[in-house]
Amino acid sequence: MAAEPKRRSFGQITKMRSGRYQARYTGPDGRLHAALSTFEDRETAALWLRNERTMTESPETWEPPKVRAAKATNRLTFGEYAHAWLAGRKVKGRMLADRTRDHYQSLLDDHILPTFEAVPLSAITPEMVDHWYELCAVGRPTTQAHAYSLLRTILGTAVDRRLIVTSNPAKVRGGGSTARVKKVKPATLSELETIAAAMPDRHRLMVLLAAWCALRFGELAELRRGDVDAKKGVLRIRRGVVRSRSAGVVTKTPKSDAGVRDVAIPPHIIPLVRQHLLEHTAPGRDGLLFATSTGEHLAPSTFYGKAAVLANDGTVRRSGWGWYEARRAAGRDDLRFHDLRHTGAVLAAQTGATLAELMGRLGHATPAAALNYQHVAAERDHEIARRLSEMADQ
Repeated sequence: MAAEPKRRSFGQITKMRSGRYQARYTGPDGRLHAALSTFEDRETAALWLRNERTMTESPETWEPPKVRAAKATNRLTFGEYAHAWLAGRKVKGRMLADRTRDHYQSLLDDHILPTFEAVPLSAITPEMVDHWYELCAVGRPTTQAHAYSLLRTILGTAVDRRLIVTSNPAKVRGGGSTARVKKVKPATLSELETIAAAMPDRHRLMVLLAAWCALRFGELAELRRGDVDAKKGVLRIRRGVVRSRSAGVVTKTPKSDAGVRDVAIPPHIIPLVRQHLLEHTAPGRDGLLFATSTGEHLAPSTFYGKAAVLANDGTVRRSGWGWYEARRAAGRDDLRFHDLRHTGAVLAAQTGATLAELMGRLGHATPAAALNYQHVAAERDHEIARRLSEMADQ
């Protein structure tokens, strides 16, 4: 039951048991009219009443809030609403990360708005969404799933705000999910050795830490001299760097508390860490471990480089450099840099690391992702069984 309303010269504001505020007033028609939604604070509710009072001063043109909202809904297009939705979107009270916002904007621009931008929200039907889905990002199931999920979420918010009076028209069963297209094949130790040897000296350690410590590119690119304890053999992961179209280079904390962690460096890597600190790390405690020649964050394009161009007989027509050339030298053109993190996770799982230990090392907040690596490592059990049989046959 709501608390007693506080009377005002025009209208009244009631504090609800939820802590929110309801505003209502008696209109020129003699009936009581309430705001279509409650307000977070009394000041916002009072502002709504002031605006309504201004409208009632012209009784001949005044319309009840519900009537005005219905007319506005019929005129509001998906494009108008989507832009407003993206600008104000929050998750758990926090604005979207820059990279996430860029991703959503790209999905809207490339796949959703070309079909729905000028369509009124109230006119979108399940049949329209079904037809759009069939033609969206053909041959790219992951992009199709992401675009559909975004469309469904935007339309779902419109339903919650009563801008769409029917149920959510996005009803494609399984439209937001897709099977993994690419099965990651971890790098072998010999492949990893070849790749590291083919990298430029100042970037070689980055490859080794990505694999043996299972770190992300953004975590590596933001590592600073003060984050490295070569004596104890520990990397302190406290930040990461991302790049977005809207904000450029952004240094930020991990998504979850689990991402803030200390990662032990395998002892065989520590001499290389010390050498890198002496020869390639920018000066000062805040000097970047992997910096450009001017001391700035390493750009992905600088690290990735280009693969060599080969002639039909296999000879090199144009030399390559960086990650793309190093993986080509190892015969692993399919290997993404992020796959080195997968490699490190599998290696850790093969040592017998528990699920909790894997989660701590990888910075996972939930067990689901870490379980993937344990499943891969479990395949080694067959190899163990085979070798046991070989021992029995001797």
